[in-house]
Amino acid sequence: MSSIHIYWDESHFWGLMAQRALKHWGIPHRLVRAEEIAQGALAGKLDGEIPRVLLVPGGRARGKRDRLGPAGEQALWHYVESGGTYIGFCGGAGLALRDNLGLCPWRRRPFSDRLQHFLSGHMHVDLNADDPRVPSELGSEALIPVWWPGQFYEQDNGVKVLASYRTPGPDFWVADICLKTLPKGTLTDWENLYGIRLKPDFLNDTPSLIRGNCGKGEYILSYAHLETPASPQANLWLASLLGELLEITPNTTTLPAWDVAGRPVVWDNSVLSQARSSLESIIETGLQHFLLFWRTPWLLGWRRGIPGAGINSLYSMICEAQAAPPTPQAEQFWQQESAKFEKAVKLLHEGLTGYLLAERLAMTVYHSGPSSLDPDVLANQRAALFGKPAHPGGIYAAIANTLETLHWHLQGLP
Repeated sequence: MSSIHIYWDESHFWGLMAQRALKHWGIPHRLVRAEEIAQGALAGKLDGEIPRVLLVPGGRARGKRDRLGPAGEQALWHYVESGGTYIGFCGGAGLALRDNLGLCPWRRRPFSDRLQHFLSGHMHVDLNADDPRVPSELGSEALIPVWWPGQFYEQDNGVKVLASYRTPGPDFWVADICLKTLPKGTLTDWENLYGIRLKPDFLNDTPSLIRGNCGKGEYILSYAHLETPASPQANLWLASLLGELLEITPNTTTLPAWDVAGRPVVWDNSVLSQARSSLESIIETGLQHFLLFWRTPWLLGWRRGIPGAGINSLYSMICEAQAAPPTPQAEQFWQQESAKFEKAVKLLHEGLTGYLLAERLAMTVYHSGPSSLDPDVLANQRAALFGKPAHPGGIYAAIANTLETLHWHLQGLP
């Protein structure tokens, strides 16, 4: 029996991170897909259990909504209104806003500059220490991580703010620039000389984590990723929150570091092994040509414009699939899909390697005068591989969707 359902569709890398946290803390959970929600999974019609919590990981909010369809939306609404608790991180938070499902009356704030979205790392936040959903151990401030967050459009209608942004932490990046590596005053100089604003001060005092009620239920929405590996205060908050909601004594140990490349091979499948080697070759090409770099053992960094997030997601999903014992359901699914998957990975390997090298060439010739290297050609290459920005597609989407389904089967459900 599971106390938590994780909405799995369109979560990919972020779904793995959320599930990893629950596994470490020993919290029972089940992965649930949109079609199952539409069929009544949240009302106990599939396994006889109504979950205490629906956890919706990061990922593309619009994609999550599209997967639900009208029946899934209605079922999710009924679950929360009837007393369920919805916890959403990043894209999962966006799904609950008025722009999408409307569980929360707030909206997502539009970006006036795309660079305002390319923020990552830890932020110092002020906490509403009087709210019972904020652990007393944290006091009035904390250091919690954000990974390319959206922003809430704040309105005065009963929504409670639990955390508000203050200042960047020691590992904070704007796009591919690590702020701590810049001499003091550099950002101000750039603004005065070039008119480019990279300071994340537009976040100051804006909400990071909120909660409210919808019918008899509750939603807790966070653009901070409390499930981030090795983030002590964020992990403490999430573990304490889940313990309170599930009425259990929480295991508040900090989540261990996630060494994706070091994950063991339990399922020694030749197609997955070759896919892993292909992604490692792609990553190595990116590393050698200054387009990719490892920020942490679980998170790639990338030069602005390089599809590093998609590469990171595929590699993590492949490594975690190999680290799980195969279930009969997974083996049957894989027997049907592995040939198509293998072909798609080969196409990705060839196309993405060529694309990365073309991007490296573009870096070289940029300062060498007029060039016949058309930026539109690179943009079209990338679109064929990964789709257009904010709308995943191409070969990447096909591979990611197959891996998403494979992971769902790896939990042993039909």
